[in-house]
Amino acid sequence: MSGHSKWATIKRKKGKADAERGRMFTRLIKEITVAARQGGGDPDANPRLRTAVGTAKAANMPADNIKRAIQKGTGELPGVSYDEVTYEGYGPNGVAVYVECLTDNKKRTVAEIRHLFSRYNGNLGENGCVAWMFDKKGIINVETSVADEDTLLEIALEAGAADFSNQGDVYEIVTPPADLEQIRAALEEKSIPVVSARATMIPQNTIKLEDKPAETMIKLYEALEDHDDVQNVYANFDIDDSVLEKLAG
Repeated sequence: MSGHSKWATIKRKKGKADAERGRMFTRLIKEITVAARQGGGDPDANPRLRTAVGTAKAANMPADNIKRAIQKGTGELPGVSYDEVTYEGYGPNGVAVYVECLTDNKKRTVAEIRHLFSRYNGNLGENGCVAWMFDKKGIINVETSVADEDTLLEIALEAGAADFSNQGDVYEIVTPPADLEQIRAALEEKSIPVVSARATMIPQNTIKLEDKPAETMIKLYEALEDHDDVQNVYANFDIDDSVLEKLAG
């Protein structure tokens, strides 16, 4: 599991997920709005919207919030128009960092993202400088308490999953991005609830960090995650769990 995924898992174990709830809802509403604007408001005919709505439901977002976000995307309700932009750069010790944003002001966002990279011993690069170091995959998480591992593995593989692992409190199912929704549907047909289902970027290799560079990288990662325009941050760092636990504390 990549460093940014381990960091998210440790924070969740330490009970910090509740503090992220409001920010998560804001990001999901943006994603639903953009997906509806680009592909229409019918989730059955719009795979991106279907994934976003499914993720919002798994996060217990109220149905009215989801409906309004779709209506803003289709123009039935007034709303802000967001542009999709990605930023790529390097953190401490050459760690590759890939940032996905939805913004209503690209000039403001790029200036603020560049400042965060500089503040934490990194630098913003040109588009394409690190994207090639990541593979796009689908990730589905299921709580270990709700399903038997062998049963879940069989269902996932039959539906087209590429990889499967036990991460302690959740099972992680890796899929080709195009198969994300069909595998989620296969699980739900078997009454297996999904914690999350999302497209993600998985690094092809990682850079080991210790001591000060590890601490600085986590500060950069969290500063980017906390930015209002940032939807997702991916990075190819690897930090020992014991160090991550200490930093999370």
